[in-house]
Amino acid sequence: MKNKMMVVLVLGYLCFLAAPAAHAQATASKDTQTVSDQDVNLLRQDLRSKKKQLIAANLTLTDAESTKFWPVYDQFSAEMTQLGDQKLALIKEYAQNFGSLTDAQALSLINRSLALDEAVSQLRIKYVPIVNKVLPGTKTATFFQMERRVGTLIDLQIASLIPLVQDQH
Repeated sequence: MKNKMMVVLVLGYLCFLAAPAAHAQATASKDTQTVSDQDVNLLRQDLRSKKKQLIAANLTLTDAESTKFWPVYDQFSAEMTQLGDQKLALIKEYAQNFGSLTDAQALSLINRSLALDEAVSQLRIKYVPIVNKVLPGTKTATFFQMERRVGTLIDLQIASLIPLVQDQH
């Protein structure tokens, strides 16, 4: 029961932290930005730290498993961060062009966004056998289930704050 409460609290915190940055990025104008890049980077660093704490609190690892798993996790997280950088760049581009997107720009943004979704899926697929070399199947599945849940919650929070593309016709 204690672990479940920890999960709820941390996930709530993650969503709470993700919302202001996403909203600020989505509503930033060309001339001013509500949240600085430094603020966003600090927020993202904090989110990664909280996510790691959540996984550590809910993925029961032996000492031997822990020694092998965390370096793999750190590499996975670094690769996921690179994809997050690309997602943030898309959000910034959308925010800068909001209200004046051409059809070509809108299609480019959605196609690149979908390609990033695919890249995230491919990264998870790549890491399943890597994680499974250091953890048994049930713990591998638990890790990816938790990783995906947290990612989905953050994505949902961000998506709910980004305004829909405006039809210019």
